[in-house]
Amino acid sequence: MPTPTHTRSHRPAADGVEIRLPWWAVALPAVAFAALLLMILSPGQAQAATTGDPALGQLIERTLQLLSR
Repeated sequence: MPTPTHTRSHRPAADGVEIRLPWWAVALPAVAFAALLLMILSPGQAQAATTGDPALGQLIERTLQLLSR
C-alpha cells in the first residue's frame, strides 16, 4: 500500500507578516543605554551632577562600586 506524499507549497513561511514598533520603543532603550554608558565612563561628572540629592548620589556611587568589582 503506497503512502501518500505531501507536497510542499512554495509560499514563504511568514506569509507577509510585518511587525512595526513605535518610534519610542527603540528610542527609549537607546537613550537609557547611552545614559548608563555615560555614567560608567565618567563617574566623576555623574556624581558631581547629583550633589543636590545625596540619596541619588549614593545610589550611583554604590552602583559604580558594584560594577567595578
